[in-house]
Amino acid sequence: MAGKLYLVPTPIGNLGDISRRAAETLAAADFIAAEDTRVTVKLLNHLELRKPMVTYHRHNCETAGPAILRRIQEGEDCALVTDAGTPAISDPGEDLVALCAAAGVAVEAIPGPCALTVALSVSGLPTARFTFEGFLPLNKKNRRAQLEGLADEARTMVFYEAPHKLRATLDDLAAVFGPDRPLAVCRELTKLHEEVVRLTIGEAVERYAAQEPRGEFVLVVAGCPARVEAADEDGALARAEQLRREGLSLKQAAALAAEEFGVKKRTLYNQMLEREGT
Repeated sequence: MAGKLYLVPTPIGNLGDISRRAAETLAAADFIAAEDTRVTVKLLNHLELRKPMVTYHRHNCETAGPAILRRIQEGEDCALVTDAGTPAISDPGEDLVALCAAAGVAVEAIPGPCALTVALSVSGLPTARFTFEGFLPLNKKNRRAQLEGLADEARTMVFYEAPHKLRATLDDLAAVFGPDRPLAVCRELTKLHEEVVRLTIGEAVERYAAQEPRGEFVLVVAGCPARVEAADEDGALARAEQLRREGLSLKQAAALAAEEFGVKKRTLYNQMLEREGT
């Protein structure tokens, strides 16, 4: 009988965030697939656990993935973990999940820590609708192209960023979205030096031009403001005149045309009075 793949979220900084269920799942698993075993062993020591581990990361996933799948198909349970956060979220774990799903192997996700949701919840920006963009491309041309594709995005946008790329990313955000767009810069979430700064993109560019970026960052960017279309006053007036010819009173025609074209009824009514010389 085949085993199961468990997706086990690990703390993004504070070891106290490991849940009882996550700890129990790690304890029960036959082996652990870890992004970096040196990082995971610290968590296991904290939990007083000893487990066989294999590495699974973006540099070896093409070979490690099938090997892990074979072990699960042979009856072993595997717990997949990243260095921090939820496996398969901006993480090569998504490939292992797809591999198991295609092979009919059961996959179970344990809820837990994720920098995406932590940053979004504390950003002070709208959270009802958002888009997660993960890490932007390293190449400047590709990074700018991806951002330009989001120029009209109305939802709140969430990006992950490394300290050595932060300044370049902020410069591109300012160029595409404008310096006045609201932004929350979330740094070292749940860790000792956690910092959440709410400012504009332009202010963030200035801040980190003078201050060396340190730690891991999550950037939460406000969506594009809704564009208010200019009221079509000429169209409204023409429509009102048409309604008058169809037999409506001046007041009725003004009210209907104003509602249809999104103009002020009183303004349109006065324009019609002037046209008709009343």
